[in-house]
This record gives sequence, structure tokens and C-alpha cells, in this order.
Amino acid sequence: MKQEVGSLMYLYFDELELNEPVEVSEFLIYGAAQAVNQANSRNWLPIIVKQTGEDQYQVIGNAFTYAVAEQAGLDKVWCIIADNSPATTEASQLLAHEKVPQINLATASFDEIKLGLEYLVHRPVTSLKGVNVAKASSRIDEAPRRYWRESLNDVTKLKCGITRGSKLKIFKEVFYVTPEPLPEIITDTNILEMFNAKELKQMAKKRGIKGYSKTKRADLIKILSQTQNKV
Repeated sequence: MKQEVGSLMYLYFDELELNEPVEVSEFLIYGAAQAVNQANSRNWLPIIVKQTGEDQYQVIGNAFTYAVAEQAGLDKVWCIIADNSPATTEASQLLAHEKVPQINLATASFDEIKLGLEYLVHRPVTSLKGVNVAKASSRIDEAPRRYWRESLNDVTKLKCGITRGSKLKIFKEVFYVTPEPLPEIITDTNILEMFNAKELKQMAKKRGIKGYSKTKRADLIKILSQTQNKV
């Protein structure tokens, strides 16, 4: 029987399936399980599930409660029936704090960048302590980020406190970029600054510019910014 989306149901625990392991301290699970048993052995915070068959359900959110119910030895648990859409699964996991929101730097506003950085800088454990959020947000906002490469190494060139290694690794927990295609001919110096000398020389070669082989990077950027037409 197909259950109605949004229904609150009291399901048998063995009707539930959990695809991903619950990465939470066993101490927290054990402590919560004791509390549940002392509260009439009921999970007062429902598990979010989607129906996968006749009397079969997959956990898509609040998996912590699933782990607690298992530890507490519950035969039945309260669940809310959700739909099958990926958006519902993501929303459920975000609501249950099982997933961190992601921000696309190609399209993010200044306020979104600032919010994401504040979250990372003020985490209990972070290598971004000391990063000036306002300064870093401004520099990222003003950069040609819609063309940044997916590696996000471009952010380390902004001198905003985010460097390669552990800082960039944490930065990637929230931020990513889906870049737009680069213009066929690039004259914007902000975009040209993204490339190293070798890449700039390849660009000069394609444009038919002469005498570039021994030209320094800064001069290459100047020349390319002033060359409008592809030869």
C-alpha cells in the first residue's frame, strides 16, 4: 500500500533500511538510547523515510535517531513519509544537521560568501582562525570567480588568508565552483591574472603575438589585455 507523503507513521524497525553509516560518537548514541528508553521507549523526534516497496522504507534524514532506536532495541519507531525527490533528501539531511550547505562561488552574493566564511572561521576546530571574514569576503566577491577552476586554487592567490593545504581543504567543505566557459579572447586583466606564465604564452601564441617567448608574466598580461583581435 502506497503511503501518503507527509504521514506520521509508527513503523516496525525492521521495515527500515539505512544505506549510509551513521558517523556519530557511540557515546552520544548510547546516551540518547538510555534517554529514549526512560521516555516510554518512543523516539519523539521522527525519522524521515521514503517508501521503497510494500512495507519497506529507506531512511533519508535524521539517521541519528535510527541509530539510537537500534541501540535502544525499539520494535517500532515514529517516521514521517517523504517523497522520492533528491531535493527532499537534501533538505531532510540539512534540517537534521547531517550535511553542510554548499555555496557555488560562481554565483554567490557577498552576503552568502560572508555567511559561509563566518561558519567556517567560528567552528570549534578550524585552521581558518585569524582569517578576517570581511576582508576575505570582499576580495573573493570582487574576484572573477565565475571563471575560477574547480580546484578553487584561485582563491589562494587573493591574499585573503586562505592558503593551500589545510585552509583550502576546509574552505572546500562549504564552497565549490561550477565555472562558466572562458571568453574566446580574454582582455580583462582580472581574468588574465588567473593564469600562469606558460598559460599566458599559449594564449599569446594563439593570438599570433610575436616575441612573447621571453616576456615576463606581468608584461604578457599587459600585452594580452591590449590585444583585442585574434590573428
